[in-house]
Amino acid sequence: MKIIQSNYQIISILLATFFLSMCVPPSKPVDDGSADLEKLDSLRERRCPRLMSSAAEYYRNRDWPATSRVYGEIIELGCDEWDTDYASEIYLYYAVAYENLGKLDSAEVVLLKGLQNLPDDVNLRKRLAYAYKKQNKISQQINEYERLIDMVPDDLNIMTDLAELYGDNDRFDDQIFVLRKILERDPENEIAQSEIVVAFKKSGKDPLSFMKERFEQNPDNTSYGIDYAENLLVNDRFSEAVKVLERVVRVDNTSKIALNKLAEAHYRNDDLASSSKTYEELFKLDPRDIKTPITISNINVELEDFEKAMRWADKSVQISRSSGESLGQKGDVYYKTFQYCRSADISLDDRVIATLAYNYFEKGEEEGCYRFSNSKSWLKENEVLFTKANWFMLDSDVKSRGYLKPQSACYKWVDEKLKKQPGW
Repeated sequence: MKIIQSNYQIISILLATFFLSMCVPPSKPVDDGSADLEKLDSLRERRCPRLMSSAAEYYRNRDWPATSRVYGEIIELGCDEWDTDYASEIYLYYAVAYENLGKLDSAEVVLLKGLQNLPDDVNLRKRLAYAYKKQNKISQQINEYERLIDMVPDDLNIMTDLAELYGDNDRFDDQIFVLRKILERDPENEIAQSEIVVAFKKSGKDPLSFMKERFEQNPDNTSYGIDYAENLLVNDRFSEAVKVLERVVRVDNTSKIALNKLAEAHYRNDDLASSSKTYEELFKLDPRDIKTPITISNINVELEDFEKAMRWADKSVQISRSSGESLGQKGDVYYKTFQYCRSADISLDDRVIATLAYNYFEKGEEEGCYRFSNSKSWLKENEVLFTKANWFMLDSDVKSRGYLKPQSACYKWVDEKLKKQPGW
């Protein structure tokens, strides 16, 4: 009896399973979307080239409403995904169209979407920084430039723009950091050199400490040394400037800038002899520069070495015999010699030197140099010139020579003669 009951239960279970399986609907094939993707690709292949061509034409014609509309269709259709080679241009030109329509917020949205797909695109990030700038979103603009510096660390234009942004927003420490980077890559960058000094001052720091550090770390970089020395001179630290420039000249003794600055530093440090000597070295490098011998002549006038002063004045005349400055300089050497040597009662020798000075002042004025007009007027007004009356009083043997030459010890170096003038 138990065996029959057990068999009955097994048969019941089998029948139930059969009927349940009959109620389950047949399984459908899995839809992987490949058909839709093929359809979309086919659509893109037909429409994207036409849309891109239309957008480019509208862009060339500066039809910004049409340009933005078509690029919107291009993005919606996903042409940037269909042809990734043009993805960057699509977002960039789309943004430019919005910019020209004055819709800077829309340009920003387009660029942010583009950067989601192309996070390493430099041009899109630059344009986004520009969009932020036009909207006065300074912090966002700075953030984009900071990202750009990491992406293109050798782009000096980006660094310069970022440094300017930092400076305009009183972030001087950050500005100094970026300017240092610029100068590491471009040591001759005069704008960065001047701006970093200003940034140091505004930040309350001593810019000379930076310049000294930079030069000490790069002693063979003459531009660093010259820059440091120039700022030492501005701060009246003349002896320090001399030491720095002497180091620079040891590195490059052909640097006219360094020699000129060294001569200036010696002069301002009241070492006129060293200044003259340095200018003489400079003259060897550029013997056609008429200003250098005139400067040397002036320095030796201050040293009361009138003979040497005249030699250098003569050198300037040899360079250009028609130079009013050179001719006037010769007159000035004679004038200063006269003022140094003259006696209480003006002697004939004094008058000879005074007249030589006057004559050269006149020659200089004929060539356009009027710098010594006051000295020339003084000689005439104070009646110290050699005149016809003075010639008349000379001994006959002196007159027979037809010229005068000073004989006193103070004028012994003078070789030039004062010749008899017509009418004497």
